[in-house]
Amino acid sequence: MTDDEVDADVVAEADVVAQPESPAEAAPPRDWQRLIGFVVLPAVVVLLGALAGFLKWQSESQQETSAAAAESLSAARDTTTAILSYSPATVDKDLNAARERLTGSFLDSYTKLVNDVVIPGAKQKNITAVAQVPAAASVSATPNHAVALVFVNQATTIGNDAPTNTTSSVQVTLDKVGGRWLVSGFDPV
Repeated sequence: MTDDEVDADVVAEADVVAQPESPAEAAPPRDWQRLIGFVVLPAVVVLLGALAGFLKWQSESQQETSAAAAESLSAARDTTTAILSYSPATVDKDLNAARERLTGSFLDSYTKLVNDVVIPGAKQKNITAVAQVPAAASVSATPNHAVALVFVNQATTIGNDAPTNTTSSVQVTLDKVGGRWLVSGFDPV
């Protein structure tokens, strides 16, 4: 054998001996960079995107709830005043107009009470009622359903007698129907 052949054999044996025995020892440091680049970073991006989407949804939901609370509270105030205020000359018109602000079983019971008791009594005894809502608060609200607490001051005059003043509080339940807040419940508290 020549010296060149011996050197080639020694180099070949050195290459065989220098090769690692297990795949873990064979992994170059670049495998971690690939793992981070192709798995960890995309996972972090997806999680951040999901978090941003959730926070946006939560913010919009909270804005819708706040808007529903404000709108339903205004409707509760206005409707309470409308269904509790009338004069003998216009009682039919006043209370029938108030019916347009009601829905569900409350509409049915209100209609029966108004037609059977309130309208005939107001005309016969010359009754005037004026309601005011000095305060109201939203109890709960979603985009389609709300509950409000309404405080009512009502002055009732029978004939030529002095007015009698009463104060009360009412839990008003509202449902959004056709884009309008309608009263579906009216319960004294």
